Order: sequence, then C-alpha cells, then structure tokens
Amino acid sequence: MSSNTINTKLSNLMWVEKYRPKRIEQIVNQKDIITSLKNLIKKPDEIPHLLFTGPAGVGKTTTALCVSMELLGEGWKRDTLELNASDERGIKMVRERVKEFAAVIKLPSGTNEKGEYFSKDEKPYRIIILDEADEMTSEAQTALRRIIEDSSKTTRFIIICNYLSQIIEPIQSRCAIFHFTRFEENDVLEYLKMICNQEKVDFQEEALSKIYRYTEGDLRHSINILQTASGYGQVSIKNVTSAIGLSGKTKVGEIIRLALLGKFNDARIRLLELLYAYGLSDTDFFKYAYQEIKDLDIKNIDEVMSIMAEYDYRLSVGAHSEIQLTAFLAQLCKIGSNIKLKKMTQT
Repeated sequence: MSSNTINTKLSNLMWVEKYRPKRIEQIVNQKDIITSLKNLIKKPDEIPHLLFTGPAGVGKTTTALCVSMELLGEGWKRDTLELNASDERGIKMVRERVKEFAAVIKLPSGTNEKGEYFSKDEKPYRIIILDEADEMTSEAQTALRRIIEDSSKTTRFIIICNYLSQIIEPIQSRCAIFHFTRFEENDVLEYLKMICNQEKVDFQEEALSKIYRYTEGDLRHSINILQTASGYGQVSIKNVTSAIGLSGKTKVGEIIRLALLGKFNDARIRLLELLYAYGLSDTDFFKYAYQEIKDLDIKNIDEVMSIMAEYDYRLSVGAHSEIQLTAFLAQLCKIGSNIKLKKMTQT
C-alpha cells in the first residue's frame, strides 16, 4: 500500500483532517482575511510573503494550505514545504531544510510558438509554510530573514505564529500580516452540527456548547473532542465529559496537581507517558500547564509563574525537553508545601 493511500485513509479516519477546508471560501469566520487573500491571489506574481497570527485552532494553518493549493494548482504538494518550527527551533533547521528548499528554482515547463520557454502554471515560485514560528530562536529568525531576502524571486513564505511579538521586526516588515480572531460560539456549533449530520451522529445542543466552553473557541480541539465523544454512541453531556477527560489538557492538569501535592514520581511517570505515548509537545505542555495553574486559584501564584517562565525560557533556547519538564515538576513539588491553595483536590 502506497504512502499516499495510507495518508488518505488516515485523513478519512480523523475528522479534523476529513473536514479541513480545501478552498479559502470554505474557511470558518475570518471574513475580512478571506476577502483580502482572495484579492491577493488574483495577482499571483505580485503576492507578498504572508504572516498569520492568532490563537490556536482558528484556521491559520488551514488557510495557509488553501492559499498554497490555489496559487500552485494541481502540483501544490510538490512545490510546498510545510515545517513546524516548534519541532526544530534552531538555526540548523533554517540553514538546512528551509535554505535548501528555497534555493531550488522552478524550471520552465513548456515553450511557446517562438520556441521561448515559459511556465505552464505561470507561478515561478515555491511556497514554504513555517508553522509555530514564534517558537524559533532569535538567531534562527535572523537567518530566516536573510533567506527571505535572498530567495524572494523563487519562494514565498507563509509564516504562522500565535504571538506576533515573538517574531522579530525585520521579518514582520517583509510580510503582509493577518490577525486571526477566536471563533464565535455560533460558528463553532454550526460546524460541529454539520460534522454530526455528515457522520450521522446523534448529538445534544448542550453537549456541543460544553465542547465550545472547554476549548475556548479552538475549532481543531473541538472537532477532536467531538469525534472522541461520538465513539461512545452519542455526543451527550456525559460522553463529552468523558472525552475531555482523555484530552491532553486534562492530563497535564492531573500532572500539575500531583506535583503540587508532592507526588513527584507519579507526576513524572504521567509526564513521560504524555510525551512519548501521546506525543504531546513541550510547547503544548506549558500552554496547558499555564491554564491549569491559572484555574487552580493559587493565592501566591507569582512564585509558580516565575518558575514556569524560567523553564519555558530554557526550552526556547534549545534545552532538552524531558530533562527540563522533569526539573519543572521537581520545583513544583519543592514549593508545593509552601503554596497556599484556595482549592485543589488530589487526582
């Protein structure tokens, strides 16, 4: 069985991929952004580098893929490089993978009546989609800026980030910036209802609302919870609650509570399971940990946040993730007995 066949089957199994929009006009919400992009695409040779910024799960990566499909046509996958910068944050990734891909010039694919070469698709460039670029080190971003300059005739970059402030100004100034916003509840609920109807799954309106409240408008996360809940037979309040209990966010919350209660070994075992069995990234771990700590209503939260900031910085400069996350839990255990908790129950 070919890799393309396997990928197709996996996409059909995963609703988040099966129902990912294929064209710009199918993107949920973000109407102003969609209108602007459609106007830019009308003049493909003049399209600038793009920078998409906004919260997780609001369509940034999907929009980037749709732009690539519409600009490059049938062979878009061949001429598109999609990278997740949080996996490889350093300058090595920029110099090797990005620079090598950007250096390739698309060759002419035909001749006219005079024997002159021309490109049938009339788009003499390739596209590099760089996701979670705000996780890149400043040195890597500086190197990327040079590559953007040097390869502007052969390559267009679509840079994606959650936090625009983490992208260096020289990169920002070379891109058209689009700010994506969180989805309104009605937009998310309508999309989830559409999926339920397509998959012939029974659902309760209240259950879909519960999904929205939990994910805070993250459509990707909402679809994953919906699919998990549907596996119980119906998308009900009870089944959504069970599905949420299986999510990475909930598991990170359990780890944080165990650490603050001084149960280091239990917290570490669950951490390793989450990292290697579930494949959770260190970036997502800290994102969920921040949300959990904030929700715990700790009186002297400044002490915990100071520790979190220190380990988040260490990871951002390339420190070993397992070692740093384990050390972070050890610090939580150490200070746990000195923290005044208004409310916290043992998992």
